[in-house]
Amino acid sequence: MSNAKRLVGTLVLLALFGGALFFALRSNEATRQIAQEQLAIASAEPLKGLIAVDVEAFFKDDRVTQVLVQSKLPVHVARVGSRDMAARIGTADQPDFFIASGVVAANMIADAARKAGKTATQTSPFHTPLVVASWEPIAKMLAANGMAKPMAPKVYGLDMEKLTQAMLAKQRWRDLKASGDYAVSRSVLVSTTDIRRSNSAAMYLALTSAAVNGDVVADRATAQKLAGQLAELFKRQGFQENYVNGAFDDYLAIGMGKTPLTFIYEAQMVAQALKGGVRPEMVLMYPQPTIVNKWVLVALNERGKRLAELLAANKTLQAVALEQGFRTGDTDAFAASAQKAGLAVDVNLQQVIDPPGFDLMFEMIDIVSREMNQ
Repeated sequence: MSNAKRLVGTLVLLALFGGALFFALRSNEATRQIAQEQLAIASAEPLKGLIAVDVEAFFKDDRVTQVLVQSKLPVHVARVGSRDMAARIGTADQPDFFIASGVVAANMIADAARKAGKTATQTSPFHTPLVVASWEPIAKMLAANGMAKPMAPKVYGLDMEKLTQAMLAKQRWRDLKASGDYAVSRSVLVSTTDIRRSNSAAMYLALTSAAVNGDVVADRATAQKLAGQLAELFKRQGFQENYVNGAFDDYLAIGMGKTPLTFIYEAQMVAQALKGGVRPEMVLMYPQPTIVNKWVLVALNERGKRLAELLAANKTLQAVALEQGFRTGDTDAFAASAQKAGLAVDVNLQQVIDPPGFDLMFEMIDIVSREMNQ
């Protein structure tokens, strides 16, 4: 064999060996990077969070868990009443983040953080309006008495001013016009949760006070007067559940006889419909005006802020939220979700108010709570 051929052969062998070595090294580097990434994911310190009961199912969803782990933001959450969260600021078990139900509780947390010299940021990944879950015969009766009006099939607007005045006047169902389907001696009342424990009941107080006042309560004297007046709407209900889940369970299981009107989050009815658990005679009534409840993530550090950003941007997390009935920033996606569930909803809310400022709101809650304790 000539020297030239030997040289060519040698060069070919060297090229093949070099190529094999290159790909082997690259494969090893890729394997090493994957291993490092998996180690980083596995060793990520879980974020500690205190959350409202309404979002507990969201964080228990396997898809949510997977996304958070892959994003190096695993969480360990515990359920706490929203109005009890601010007391955890500055304690030994202070979490990295809170998710409170309602801006009133969230502002209370942020205020406690400020007083403790800590930085807190607030974002709202999910929201839902407060609604009244009812029944077609009840809705038609209220419409006949000028307290409601049809907005669409199985969707009604509820005149909060007229309804609140009827409740304060202690009207009974049997005394209303067209009461044939529900001519009972019970007082006309909306069933709520216990205002001493639950955010939804506080929002009911905000709505009824605005209905009587003609606008959102903005001064202390009016707040005190109306809270004392409206306390009877809570006292006359008898036993109340601590959480809105319990009130909704009564609506689903026991029916119109016990809960002709139940104050809930719209998200509960949407989630129930997506599971196929809504009966044909069930209807949604939207208070006019209503309040949109926000679930507010209050982050106390950078990783908490990253979690907030992920909840707002990740498509998988947003899809799970929609499945659980929440509204996100995508109105069209919510409308499609409700349509898939076969549930009639008011997609574009036209009449929405805010609750009073949290100082006034908590003073009103305290007044009603004292009345409840007597």
